Amino acid sequence: MALLNPLRAEIVAHLLEPASASEVARRLSETPQRVNYHLKSLEKVGIVRRVGSRQVRNLVEVLFQAVAKSFVLAESLSMKPETVRKLKDQGALAHLVTTSERMKKDALLLMEQSDENEVIASAALQLQVKLADPEQRHAFVEEYVSLVHKLVAKYHSDSKDETAYQVILAVYPQPI
Repeated sequence: MALLNPLRAEIVAHLLEPASASEVARRLSETPQRVNYHLKSLEKVGIVRRVGSRQVRNLVEVLFQAVAKSFVLAESLSMKPETVRKLKDQGALAHLVTTSERMKKDALLLMEQSDENEVIASAALQLQVKLADPEQRHAFVEEYVSLVHKLVAKYHSDSKDETAYQVILAVYPQPI
């Protein structure tokens, strides 16, 4: 249930490597207090753990890390299957809104940072696909995720000197 909150899911996604509440808050454009509140909830249920601390000026920052690289939501959360499905769907939609807001903020910041003659490498792609039935929709999403994972793995570099790029992808039905 803790991961059904879109912000908590985003926090966990940023904890594949140890990080403090302040670091995660900066990445998500959130307040450290809000992130810390959610980190304590995630720690309480065992999704993240404390892995160390460090001195930053006159403060001690606690470092957290996710206990796994991926999480699967159990269908048997002692709720009706349609309730679990609705929560997952609404969580995904809420995450879509949060992500679009973050993309807008990031794009505006990048536009402000760039010089008039500087081109910031980026790409945006919008396509539409018509999917006939739930089975075809499921197969499309599965293949889509698989292809993107392969592409990211192919070009990913662990070098600290490389520029990090956000890869944000979304699949959702066109509103009527």
